[in-house]
Amino acid sequence: MTRVFNFCAGPAALPEAVLARARDELLDWHGRGLSVMEMSHRGKDMVGIAEKAEADLRELLGVSDDYAVLFLQGGATAQFAAVPLNLLGTAGKADYVNTGQWSVKAIAEAQKYCEVNVAASSEATRFTGVPAQSVWQRSPAAAYLHYTPNETIGGVEYGWVPEVGATPLVADMSSTILSRPIDVNRFGVIYAGAQKNIGPAGLVLVIVRRELLGRPDPRTPAVLDWTLQAKNASMYNTPPTYSIYLAGLVFQWLKDQGGLAAMGEVNRRKAEALYGYIDASGFYANPVEKASRSWMNVPFTVADAALEKPFVAEAEKAGLLYLEGHRSVGGMRASIYNAVGMDAVNALIDFMKDFAARKG
Repeated sequence: MTRVFNFCAGPAALPEAVLARARDELLDWHGRGLSVMEMSHRGKDMVGIAEKAEADLRELLGVSDDYAVLFLQGGATAQFAAVPLNLLGTAGKADYVNTGQWSVKAIAEAQKYCEVNVAASSEATRFTGVPAQSVWQRSPAAAYLHYTPNETIGGVEYGWVPEVGATPLVADMSSTILSRPIDVNRFGVIYAGAQKNIGPAGLVLVIVRRELLGRPDPRTPAVLDWTLQAKNASMYNTPPTYSIYLAGLVFQWLKDQGGLAAMGEVNRRKAEALYGYIDASGFYANPVEKASRSWMNVPFTVADAALEKPFVAEAEKAGLLYLEGHRSVGGMRASIYNAVGMDAVNALIDFMKDFAARKG
């Protein structure tokens, strides 16, 4: 069997070692004679799988007992509503920073529950960079500040963590979590859809400081109530058990790679190689300010837009899949998450060189 190089923004590539282990354990997990998909979520086997996954995640990210770790359903989009429902308390306002389409969607959802103060936005520059914190206009009455450290569609990433004082900092880390070390203690809440660097689509990870629990809006659906879910170890209802199992295998794989410091170094080299070629090519261009370029999602264009469809089609024939840009922005985009190795990046660069030589 020939495996292709998968540059999809999500659902994204999974480590081949993880897929192989899941294949081997699919019908008979550890001699139990059944699949993880068939296990009771309250049985000792599945509880043990979930507890091991949480422990490995805490080790990788350095998450202390001051934080609850939740494995929930609905992806990051469900958390756009869960954030205001769980954090507003008696406040009626929240700060948001708008750096792209996922910020826009989070803002729109929050506006159903509170007044949103857009503290800063890069919309005027077509979301090609991150507004300097010196220009942010924050509200002193805000219950929290929400931002998106990496905008998957536009390939825009913060190179820094905002300073917000005592205000809880909330981050949608769907496309950057586990790609390098982070200081969890600087955040009130981190949430992330699994389908980039964690596991299959549908699962969402929530890391919330325990002191922020206990204040949900009475209207909060039970499945979105972090306090209720924390009290029930993410098992108030049947959780996405197989996705938790696969996420746990990914966490073990990351530990085998040397942890997040080692993974961060690999990701830095991948991004530098791809951006370096794009900048030097004279044929391709990246639209993002250099200081705001994403390590995970690399959009690029060619001078003649008529070449975009041939590029994607020829790349697919060469075993390089899902390089078309998001429908809202066009162009091309390579998502180079943890499971996309340097061999994939090198293969992409070689193809780009050949395409440029033939079409330039």
